[in-house]
Amino acid sequence: MCEKKEAPGKGAMFACGEQSMKFPTPVFIRSSAAVVGKKEGEGPLGGLFDLVGEDDLFGCNTWEEAESSLQRDALHLALKKAGMNSTDLRCLFAGDLLGQSIATSFGLAQYERPVMGLYGACSASGLALSLGAMAICGGFADCVGCVTSSHFASAEKEFRFPLGYGNQRPLSATWTVTASGAFILTGDPGKGARGIITGITPGKIVDFGLKDSMNMGACMAPAAADSIAAHLADFGRRPEDYDRIITGDLGKVGQRALLDLLLEKEIDISRQHMDCGIEIYDGEKQDTHAGGSGCGCSAAVLSAYVLKKVEEGSWRRILFVPTGALLSKTSFNEGKNVPGIAHCVVIEHVGGRQDAFH
Repeated sequence: MCEKKEAPGKGAMFACGEQSMKFPTPVFIRSSAAVVGKKEGEGPLGGLFDLVGEDDLFGCNTWEEAESSLQRDALHLALKKAGMNSTDLRCLFAGDLLGQSIATSFGLAQYERPVMGLYGACSASGLALSLGAMAICGGFADCVGCVTSSHFASAEKEFRFPLGYGNQRPLSATWTVTASGAFILTGDPGKGARGIITGITPGKIVDFGLKDSMNMGACMAPAAADSIAAHLADFGRRPEDYDRIITGDLGKVGQRALLDLLLEKEIDISRQHMDCGIEIYDGEKQDTHAGGSGCGCSAAVLSAYVLKKVEEGSWRRILFVPTGALLSKTSFNEGKNVPGIAHCVVIEHVGGRQDAFH
């Protein structure tokens, strides 16, 4: 059930069901860009990324500075593709995995635009796109930028072990993707747009009592299942109403858990499901164990691969569901659980937008 609301200066907005929103006013993904590290460039999607670093320091002195440069370059390229300047942006919705979001604050300071700093762990790209779309549909902005990033080395130092420690990683572990994805959202398609955001289902915090920081996929899968089930119920849709249902960071272990959890709810997404963390690496040739994760994982795959399919019309409607594990060094060391969260974003083909109530 979708309840009609009046949005300031823009017309109607709809609150759907228990936790979803529908955007009848078009929110266009005007352009996007993905900048990745060397390992990601060697993976199966390597030829699709806008910029691949020759080494993961990107000419910087520290891993954290390197991650900031990822955001800076990704936003620059996205603006260039859209034919815009930074002054065209009303604000930025941006975030990363590091303490106090330092990759974002140091990376985007030079743009001198208002910044809405976000933390949703690896789900940050979904959170940024959701809030950016709400701002445009609600009439609070004409153009916004959404930027997220992650870096393998800075994340390992932040959450696990220094790289020099040489610890052995279990097969359930995912590899934090070195990447940044930037998206320009507008209410006007300009000369063209990559897709339309037509609805969102913000996620709830879901805690299944798991504590293993080396098995993030299992920690995040319950949240993904909860959000996908809520989205389908709120919009009155079935899995087959989507060409793809795309999670961000579950990897192989989390994918299996997600499919099983949804089958318990009598929801089968096995034909539609794809995971960015599985797609970004070659599981046979690259030593990444369960797959990829990180804020930059889903953002980079969405920009380079998923939106390409949407833009050309191969996929008419997709559900983008990046997932996040909500832990910190402090909470983990104090023995706390690792809750998860997942945000759903509906993206449709511009040339033949489907009825959002189908």
